[in-house]
Amino acid sequence: MATIGSEAIQGCDARADSPGITLPHAPSELAASLAEGAAIAWSEPLAITTYEPDAPSRYPMFLDHRVYQGSSGKVYPLPFTEGVSDEGVLREWDAVHVENRYVRLVVLPELGGRIHIGYDKRTGYDFFYRNNVIKPALVGLAGPWISGGVEFNWPQHHRPATYLPVETSIETGADGTVTVWCHDHDPFARMSAQHGVRLRPESSVVELVVRLHNRTNERHTFLWWANVAARVHDDYQAFFPEDVRYVADHARRALTAFPEADRPYYGVDYPALASERPGADRIDWYKNIPVPTSYMIVDSQQDFFGGYDHAAGGGFVHWAERRISPGKKLWTWGDAPFGHAWDDQLTDGDGPYVELMAGVYTDNQPDFTWILPGETKVFSQYWYPIPAIGVAHQATPDAALHVGRAEGRTSVRAAVTSPRDGVVLSVLEGGVATASRTADLEPGAVIELDAEFDPLEARVELRDGDGRLLVAWEPVDGEPGEPWVASEPPAPEEIETVEELYLTGLHLSQYRHPTRSPLPYWEAALARDPGDVRTNLAMADRDYRAFRYEQALVRVELAIDRLTRRNANPIDAEAFYLRGLVLMRLGRRLEAEQAWGKAGWDGTWAAPAGFALAQSLLFRGVNRAALRVLDSLAGVVGHDTRRTALQAIALERLGRKDEAASTIADALERDPLDATLRVLSGVREPTGAGVLLDVAIALRDAGETRRALALLDEVARGPQTPAGNLRPIAQYLRATILDAAGEIDAAREAREMARREDALWAFPSGADAHDALSAAIDADAQDSRALHLRGMLLYAHGRRRDGAADWRRAIVLGDHDPVLLRNAAVAAYNVGDDDARAWELYEMAVAVAPDDARLRYEQDQLAIRLDQSAQERFQRLEPVEPLVLTRDDFTIAYVRLLVAQGMADRAYEILTSRSFHPWEGGEGEALAAWDLTLHALGRPLVDPPPTLGEARPQYMPPLARRDDGATDYFATSLPELLLFAREASLYDA
Repeated sequence: MATIGSEAIQGCDARADSPGITLPHAPSELAASLAEGAAIAWSEPLAITTYEPDAPSRYPMFLDHRVYQGSSGKVYPLPFTEGVSDEGVLREWDAVHVENRYVRLVVLPELGGRIHIGYDKRTGYDFFYRNNVIKPALVGLAGPWISGGVEFNWPQHHRPATYLPVETSIETGADGTVTVWCHDHDPFARMSAQHGVRLRPESSVVELVVRLHNRTNERHTFLWWANVAARVHDDYQAFFPEDVRYVADHARRALTAFPEADRPYYGVDYPALASERPGADRIDWYKNIPVPTSYMIVDSQQDFFGGYDHAAGGGFVHWAERRISPGKKLWTWGDAPFGHAWDDQLTDGDGPYVELMAGVYTDNQPDFTWILPGETKVFSQYWYPIPAIGVAHQATPDAALHVGRAEGRTSVRAAVTSPRDGVVLSVLEGGVATASRTADLEPGAVIELDAEFDPLEARVELRDGDGRLLVAWEPVDGEPGEPWVASEPPAPEEIETVEELYLTGLHLSQYRHPTRSPLPYWEAALARDPGDVRTNLAMADRDYRAFRYEQALVRVELAIDRLTRRNANPIDAEAFYLRGLVLMRLGRRLEAEQAWGKAGWDGTWAAPAGFALAQSLLFRGVNRAALRVLDSLAGVVGHDTRRTALQAIALERLGRKDEAASTIADALERDPLDATLRVLSGVREPTGAGVLLDVAIALRDAGETRRALALLDEVARGPQTPAGNLRPIAQYLRATILDAAGEIDAAREAREMARREDALWAFPSGADAHDALSAAIDADAQDSRALHLRGMLLYAHGRRRDGAADWRRAIVLGDHDPVLLRNAAVAAYNVGDDDARAWELYEMAVAVAPDDARLRYEQDQLAIRLDQSAQERFQRLEPVEPLVLTRDDFTIAYVRLLVAQGMADRAYEILTSRSFHPWEGGEGEALAAWDLTLHALGRPLVDPPPTLGEARPQYMPPLARRDDGATDYFATSLPELLLFAREASLYDA
């Protein structure tokens, strides 16, 4: 037989459920369509055992220097979650089910729109790892993160919103294709992302359609990685294209050959292992990797990769165009007790997994690229299950091909992604078919051909019955030289040219380096050439984002002066665009419009400048001129739904209401979850407070005052959530609009309401919040709430001293909120070098909130830095031991104190009876406390108990700290969250 159809698979469990999760049947109104071969989608809750995260901390986390995934682990303005329940409860999760004849998927909107289940109905194989519980570990940027399925990471890794909800809609195309659209509003830069999980009739391919839209007026950086989890064991193998000869660690700090590692990698001497156990250097097999390990391919020209389960006879392929999707990566906790302990933290019984990750516009981590204001990047990624063909040596969205080259025998196996009659599998030598086989195929079936051929010369093809090529394999020629490895940039004084100084600073800024600032490089560049255009614009942009508008304008003008000294029409008009942004913040609207008009001469900046100009014209009520600007952009520059919204507003004001409604309706057909268009249509408004706030600002800036106020009213009535609390800032924004409209009493009332709002998780960010808070302080210098909030905003945006000054003023005004006191204490230590004041403020905060474990933990960490004795610290903590034991990090610190006080028995009791949850980058903290306790008790070092949640590592990973105590330039994580770090030299006075 040349084929194996689904009816021939006797031993596979083809149920779409397993212990822990039971998937519902399709609704009766869709079941008939499914039976006829259609693709269907519907919403129906799914009951899953869930370990709930704790409520986030009430304190903002200013973690700019936290090393996370190789870049900045800054989490502000998101609240930070620090704990997870030890007990699972059955919880109903919103779920969207997508299904056709071959594949079943589950999308979870409340968890970032991730694909939680990917199931091959033909073979009964979960080609994506199915985690039957929601069991977060403290791995995510903001705390909780879960394993399994597919996580879509942007604008950095891991996704800031991975444990936050997205909005969804189901779209059914005329051809029967179904797409589940998920809309995410980035909580950091306020950009918009939509990913559509798409399934077509009669196809096993899962397509992901992505639209990344920069809805802001600033250029931003981003990356996109899709993390696909796969269940693994000794017989699981990852496969990359055959032209992959090397793989690299994060930031290309290290290399090794692939698939046979030819040197030590992540502390493991693979060649030495292979000398004792042949094949142990093959790092494409999970069983051979004993430590947490990442590797990313280097320099492949192919479009596919994936993983294969040799025991189950199934796997998956990922395919995307290499020109935009070069990133292909494997991550594992490692097949050893240390990694297995992490697996246990993330699941109850579904075992270990690896992540086979696909990067778009990125090929390493961290590796960020740029997105212009208003730009929309659109791309697709594809996954599909493969049956028992073995690892794929070539793949397309139509088919996958395995070319076996065992000694003395050669064989070819192939599988397709949709039904194909008369498929021909051929081996060609010198362009002539020397062997072939024909069969009817469908997904889940395999065609196999055994033949004698020279694998170094032959070509293998799979064509459909009409002769169209589905997939072809040819041998890879040549051995590439060893790729380059990254190096740490030299110090500024060691760099010869202004250009290299500028580019080094740009790299540090673009890649969000957590411990190296671009400022010394840019300052050195300007010291050598004060008029350098690139460096002045980089510094102006930085000043603008830190709300130093006057200073930014000086730098922009300096750059423009040189740019236009001999050429009034420079090749790049970014300086004029940035000048417009700065002038608008300074209230110089007409001058800003002139700057944007000039910026529009440059094709790169025509769209951003045209939008900003049209929006400002609408604000002034110059509607026809605004419409002319928008018309000049139509069909010339890229798609931007913001322009569509402005066009509809202009048409409506000009009395062309039917045309405006039609414009919105047409746009929503293409983009059903665009927030501003939905608000303007009035059909289905967004629900997230962050989205509504940003839409309100966009409408305010277009002169839609009443609409903006209505949305801000809704935000001000909204709930406090783990995504934050926008109620106070919504009121302050209302006040600025009311003030501008001359409604002075109403503005005063809005500010009073802002002061009365509960400020839990109220962490403002961005220029609009800054300007509204500054206006409130100008209106009432006694507004301690506005001072407190603006202080947080300034401190989080790098203006540490200015933020600290606002907090001091708020305290003098009599505000003794524990969050304010704690924030001021952190600033007093970090940038004020006032240790006594820092301690005094913590004492005041603890007096106000004595039962706050986070507060007491931070105070104890400060006590360590102030060289307080172990006895003094213990005497402070022992009376509140039950409170101490509510936190893992606090408990570990307390255990060390117990040992120091000769109470190792109590330390041992705590470690063996209390459950710990390690956090990524913090591995080893509980283990070190365990070893310290055993040593104090005179006992031999033994493996830790299960309560610690971690195991002893076999190998030493790359160290994050150098011998001199400095953070290694290439560090990917650090145990400390670096709340206390002297920063006076890094921030402005």
